[in-house]
Parts: sequence; C-alpha cells; structure tokens
Amino acid sequence: MPAEAFEFQVEARQLLQLMIHSVYSNKDVFLRELVSNASDALDKLRLEKLWDDSLDADVSDLHIDIDVDKDARTLTVRDNGIGMSYDEVGRLIGTIANSGTAKFLQELKEAKEVKDAAGEEGLIGQFGVGFYAGFMVADEVTLVTRRAGESQGTRWASRGEGTYTLEKVEDAPQGTSVTLHLKPADPENQLHDYTSPWKIREIIKRYSDFITWPVRMMPEAPAAAPAAADESDEAAEPEAAPEPETLNSMKALWARPRGEVSDDEYHELYKHIAHDWRDPLETIRLQAEGTFEYQSLLFLPAHAPHDLFTRDAKRGVQLYVKRVFIMDDCEALLPPYLRFVKGVVDAADLSLNVSREILQQDRHIEMMRRRLTKKVLSTVKDMMAKDQDRYATLWREFGTVLKEGLVTDPENRDALLAVASFATTHHDTEPTTLKQYVERMKDGQDDIYYLTGESRQSIENSPHMEAFRERGIEVLLLTDAVDEVWADAVGEYEGKKLRSVAKGQIDLDPKDEDAADDEREKQTEEYAGLLGWMKEQLDEDIKEVRLSSRLTVSPACIVSDAQDLTPALENMYRAMGQEVPSAKRILELNPDHQLVKGLNQAYKEREDRAELAETAELLHGLAVLAEGGQPKEPARFVKLMADRLERAL
Repeated sequence: MPAEAFEFQVEARQLLQLMIHSVYSNKDVFLRELVSNASDALDKLRLEKLWDDSLDADVSDLHIDIDVDKDARTLTVRDNGIGMSYDEVGRLIGTIANSGTAKFLQELKEAKEVKDAAGEEGLIGQFGVGFYAGFMVADEVTLVTRRAGESQGTRWASRGEGTYTLEKVEDAPQGTSVTLHLKPADPENQLHDYTSPWKIREIIKRYSDFITWPVRMMPEAPAAAPAAADESDEAAEPEAAPEPETLNSMKALWARPRGEVSDDEYHELYKHIAHDWRDPLETIRLQAEGTFEYQSLLFLPAHAPHDLFTRDAKRGVQLYVKRVFIMDDCEALLPPYLRFVKGVVDAADLSLNVSREILQQDRHIEMMRRRLTKKVLSTVKDMMAKDQDRYATLWREFGTVLKEGLVTDPENRDALLAVASFATTHHDTEPTTLKQYVERMKDGQDDIYYLTGESRQSIENSPHMEAFRERGIEVLLLTDAVDEVWADAVGEYEGKKLRSVAKGQIDLDPKDEDAADDEREKQTEEYAGLLGWMKEQLDEDIKEVRLSSRLTVSPACIVSDAQDLTPALENMYRAMGQEVPSAKRILELNPDHQLVKGLNQAYKEREDRAELAETAELLHGLAVLAEGGQPKEPARFVKLMADRLERAL
C-alpha cells in the first residue's frame, strides 16, 4: 500500500509549532518523553496479556533499546510493547494531544478484571504531546509500529511542517520504534550532540533511571587495531558479539518493601540526591494509598549545608510521576522551614502543565504537603523520645530553621513546640523543652520567662536577669535571630504566657506582698522628684523613668514597653527592607544601688543641676551598653566618661 499524505488541522499545526519552540525549556527532555512512552507501551502489553490470555505476544523480554548512527545522525528509541494498529496511529499520533493511555486506563478500571495496581501506576503517557518533543532536536521523525497480535505494521513520518505520511508495512517487529533524524549540534542554543553515548547515558540517568523496564544501548565499537606486520595468515578467532549495556538502575528504592532494601542502599541514594558524602541522620518512608496514591523517601541530613540561610539556595525534594523524573527542587511539597529535608516523592498522578515542568496548584499538592510535613515532625518527635543524641544533632544543626515554622505555620505550631528545645538557666549545657520548663515552674509562677540576645554569656550577664537569678526563677536563653519573632507570634504555651524579662513590668511575687507594697510605695514617693526630672532631661530618648523590680546589682537598665518591638526586632525588619518607627524605651533605676541613691540625694540638695544632667545621661548610656546596645552619640558618651574619671582621680 503506497504512503498517504495528510495535513494536520490548523489548530494542530499551531500547537505543533508551540511544542517545538516554546513548551519545553530543556531540549534534553525529548528523550525522557520517548522513553516514558516506550515504558507505557510495555506496561500496556503486560496488562493486556493478563487481560487476554489468547493475545499472541511475547512478553518474556520486555525492554527499551536506544540505537544511534553517528554517520546518518539518527537516534532510535525502540520498544517491544503493545504497539499500534494503522487506525490507532492515524488517530493517536496523527492528532496532537490525543493519548491512548488515559482511555486504556479508563477501560481497565471499568472492566475491573485486572487489579494489578503497580501496573496501573506505571502508565505514564497521559499527556499525548510528549512524542512531539522529538521535533525540538530532529528535522524529521519516523515511527514504525506493529500492534501485538497483528501481522501488519504501520509507518508514520513527518518533518513537523504541517503534514505527515502514513503507510502500511510488512515485517515490522512487535512494538514501536521512533527514529529521529537529528539537527546539527548547536551548543549555543542548547542543542547537544544526541548521537553521543555519554550524553544519552546522562539523560537516562537523570530522567529515567528508576522506570521499571531496562533501557539498553549497544556500547561503542572499539577502534580497530592496526594489523601486525608478522601476523599469521590463519583466520583470527571471531570476537563475541558485544552485549547491550543497561543504562538505568530500575531501583526505585521507595517502591520496594523496607525489608528488601539495606541501609547502605538508602544512604547511597541520599548521597546521590543531596551531594553529601556523609550518611543521613534519619530515613523516612511514607506510602499513601487510596484515591490519591504516592510514595516518598525522605532523609534528614546530619549536617547543615553551607547555603541553608542563603536566599537563592535551592530547596525541595525530587519529584517523580510514576518513576519518571519531573523536577529536581520541588518547593511546593514541603514548607520553607523544612528546606533541609532531602529525598524523593513519587506520585501516581499530578496536575502538571503540558511540559511536565511546572506543578499546577491543586488539592493533591496541598494534601501531600500537609502529610509530608506531619510525617517529618512526627519523626523528629520519635527521635526526641527514643534517641536523644541524634535529636540533639538535628536540633543543633537545624533548630534555627525549624523555629521559623512557629511563625509561618500555625497549623503545625503545636507539633513544632513539642519538638523544640532551648538553652536555659536551669542547666549549663542541656537544653530544655517548654513542657519540662512548665513542670519545673515555681509555685505561684504564671508565666514562662525568656530573654533574647547574641550569646548565652551576654544574656546571663544582662542586668535584666538579676532578680530572676536571685530568686532562682528559670529563664529561657534565646540566641537565634528568629527567637525575637516566634516568641511574640506564639504568645503562650499550655495557658502560660511567654514573657520577655526585658519588656513591661515584672512582678516576681515576693513572699510578703503587703510589706513589699509598702516598701515600693515609700520608694516611689522618695524618688518621685528625681524620676520626673530625669524624664525631662532624657525626653528625646526615653518615654518613662521608673523604679525597677528586676535589678539587684546594676544601677539601671533599659526595657521595652510590653507591646513595643525590641531594638533587635526593629533592626531585623529594617534589614528585610521594612521601615518601622523607632519606639522610645523605658529607663528603670535600682533604688537600692548607691549610685542611684547618691544621684537622688544630690538632686534634692543642689540648685545647679548641670552636672547631674550629665550624670543622668551617663547612667542612661551605661544601661544601653549593658544590654548590648550603643549610645546615640558614642563620642559624647566617651568624653563625658573620660571627664568624670579624670575628676575622680
């Protein structure tokens, strides 16, 4: 039968040009699409053979072959799968975006005679456009196919310019072969030499390493050695025909039962994915079944990567759909605070765009994200309960990142609080959880106290800690930048408010409250004049001067109002480009300190208070320095201090 010529419909012709020039951002994926279609055909044949025992088809050695001809510049992808009839070629290949896989699956589900779920998950070609990716790299595409059980084959050919030919052929092998007549290599346009065996190996390893069926390629023939001068005339022994090389591992570890996979195999996969030479801290398996099925294999690293806090760092897990690689860093499947988690997620079906390079946001993506997040956090909780050493390693390396979730993920806030631990005045080295803190709270203590700072040492030496240290009240010592944010966002734990010891009024409930109230009232009356006068002198810098209940050693300290942002938080927002107004703070004086007593006495006795104003300024600067800040005018502060030291000597 002679070849017949056909034209694509106008819309199909336009779509074909779009496919060739716009749909795919990386031309290498043409081979992924062809191998995926071949894998689909092999799955269909295996299932149809189970469905119909009378089908005359050989299923003993199902595989995919890749052949290259450097001289002719052709690349052929061949399978011995289900193949297509003449009518199917015209209907499926001749019409863009019309795939037989979806129809086949629908018929299979309606029949309900074959319940091989693994086989159904292997059917990849559901988009119907991947075949045309070949035109990105080829001037002409030829397809030869014969449906299993039929005797006659079909040949389809097109140059991608709006027409194609279709003819019946004899002696076609079972299955389908797609031959690409390749364009010249053009590295500037990312058009590689696809007759190069190393390039083919690279693409298969990246995109199709885990598909079920072997992808084979004949090795390159070695260059012929020159004949030796004294070589005998006897016929040389014929060399054995080379064996085809299998390019893919077919080892989708996440799809195999746990008992069949060793820890070494898991660790090797992690090192390959994460580019890390160390073993992971923990391996997490998850298999979801039901209306939406997926499998995941996640790893918790043992060390934080160098770019953990870099804005442009790549994050996310590898995404596969039915073992076919889709994207490397799929951010949609895990929240940003789990960006250190590495691994693989393999879904049975996802809403991808036509090029399979972009996820469409839908309920399945959100469902997977919630489930994977909860699984990771529950694993950390189990680690915390059963293996303190490994938990300590995880929290040391990634605790700062996990605490970001306390701000950004209210849905999992309780789970995060349950696995969070913090440095505390209760112990010099061992961190504590909020639950342990609450269990140790003193009688009558209603709040969980914390203080933020650059280091544990600077916090412990802060004047804000003096009364808490004297009364033996435990304080959380928070040294990460994110601590300033999450503590305000969380607000409370199990009904106990989180309170900064550097903000607001602090009442530590002395035993004799009546006596304390009387003493406080007397002191307030005693210092009323000084407090009002200092407020006038320092009005540009402070909103209030008051007596302190948190100081026992230092003469003064600076605190924020209960609802104000701390200076560290203000600086953080400014660093992120958010302008916030500076809030005046409160100066607290220790009425029992000799410097404050002397200042009060001098205020009452002297008419000329010019020097006292400088003393008040120095006292305020010392309080700012004590909390790690900087006086507004450092040079003036140094000059005043030098003058006072000179006079003292």
